[in-house]
Amino acid sequence: MPGTIYVDADACPVKPEIYKVAERHGWTVQVVANDIIALPVHPLIRRVVVDGGFDAADDWIAERAGPGDIVITADVPLASRCVTAGAEVLAHNGKGFSDRSIGMALATRNLMAELREAGQVTGGPRPFSQRDRSAFLSALHETIVRLTRAG
Repeated sequence: MPGTIYVDADACPVKPEIYKVAERHGWTVQVVANDIIALPVHPLIRRVVVDGGFDAADDWIAERAGPGDIVITADVPLASRCVTAGAEVLAHNGKGFSDRSIGMALATRNLMAELREAGQVTGGPRPFSQRDRSAFLSALHETIVRLTRAG
């Protein structure tokens, strides 16, 4: 039985790729955002617009995602909540979060936030590349295949 892909959509650069892979495998996509985002018309793709505060989309996803589901996000605290709930979590560059990696990802995120606040680090992450897009496509496909086989 196909699962659900939850997309933390406000800043997601790989939405078209998600729709394409999900359609190929028959998975439902829940596109969660604070504002209305244009979506292709397809019965497997659903828009969820959340009201409320800064973390409303994160809360909506974390309350629903679980074993057999996939969450697409670059938000490390959301990734941690979803990994804890048993969901598979992928960043936009194809990097997966797991029980083993999430602690280090949270620590790195917190360290970088402190360094930015202290003025020690300026700028942001490197630009999203075609290599990142390809790695994401591969990781999403492999994750769906693995979950489908596990049934």
